[in-house]
Amino acid sequence: MKRNLLTAFCCLLPLGYWVSAQSGISAELKTEYIPASSYIRPEDSVKTNSTSDFKRIGLNLNIPLSVKKDSNGKVKAWSMLLSGSYAKMTHKNYETQLFPSQMLNAQVGIQHMRPLGKKWSMMMMASVGVYTDLERITFDDVLGQGGIVFVRHFNPNLALGGGPILTTAFGVPMVLPWIYFDWKTNGKIKVRINFPEGMEAGYQFSDEFSLKAAIDLSGMSAERNKDGKSVLVGYQQITAGLRPEIQLSDKLSLRVTGGTALLRSFSESDRKIKSIFKTKKMEDPRFASTFYVAVALRWNL
Repeated sequence: MKRNLLTAFCCLLPLGYWVSAQSGISAELKTEYIPASSYIRPEDSVKTNSTSDFKRIGLNLNIPLSVKKDSNGKVKAWSMLLSGSYAKMTHKNYETQLFPSQMLNAQVGIQHMRPLGKKWSMMMMASVGVYTDLERITFDDVLGQGGIVFVRHFNPNLALGGGPILTTAFGVPMVLPWIYFDWKTNGKIKVRINFPEGMEAGYQFSDEFSLKAAIDLSGMSAERNKDGKSVLVGYQQITAGLRPEIQLSDKLSLRVTGGTALLRSFSESDRKIKSIFKTKKMEDPRFASTFYVAVALRWNL
C-alpha cells in the first residue's frame, strides 16, 4: 500500500511547494546527474551486473496574474504555474527492458493564495499535465489534479496545514490527504524543513554566500502500456549532500549540490483504486547508492 501511495505522491509532488507570492515572474532551471549504479533485484536483493544512470533537466515557472494586499498587509494572489522535466536513463546488461529509458512530466496549473484571518491561510491549486515514457503518447498519459490546503501560521517561521487533493493518477478521480509543514530559523545558522520537498541546514557566511547540508525527495511518473493495459510507473529518489548557494544578484542565485543518491527505485501499479490497498509481495526494484550532483539557477524578475 505504501509504495502505491508513493507512486501517486510523485504525481502530486508539485502541489507540495508552497510558492510565495511574487510581484514578478519567478523561475528555477535545474539539472541533475546520477552516474550508472547496479540494479538490485527485488526478489532476492542481489546486486546484479545490470546498471542504470539518471539525467534530468527541469524548469518551473510561477507567473503572477494578480497580487493584492489587504488592510493587514496579508497577500491575496492568483498565479499561473508551468513546469516541465525530462529525464534520460541509459540501461546496460539487462536481459529484458524493465524500466523506461526516458520520461517527460509537463503540466500547467493555476494557484490561488489568500489569508483567512491573522493566523490562517489557504492555497487552492488545479493542474493538468502529461506524464509519459514517450513511447506512445495517448490520452491515458494526461493526468489532472487539484487540491486545497489550509495552513496555520504559528509564527513567521513555522506553519502547519493539510487538506484534500483530487487526482486522476489511478484512472478515476479520487481524493488523497495532503500535509504541509514548513519550518525555518533566522540568524546565521539556518535550518529549513519543507515537507515533502526535503530539508537543509547550514551557515550564512554573507549576503552573497551560504553553505548547507541538504536532503531532498523527488520523483517522476509515467503512464505505460503493459500487456494491453494502462499502468502507472513511479520513480523515486532521495539524495543528500552539501549545497553552496551564491547570490549572483538581487534577482539571481546559483545552487550547486554534490553528494549521494541514497535511494533510487521504481514502482508500478495498476490504475485502479484497489491497487492502493494491495500489499506487494516483494520490494520495489532499486539501485545501489552512488554519486549525485545538481545545479540550479533561480531568478525573480
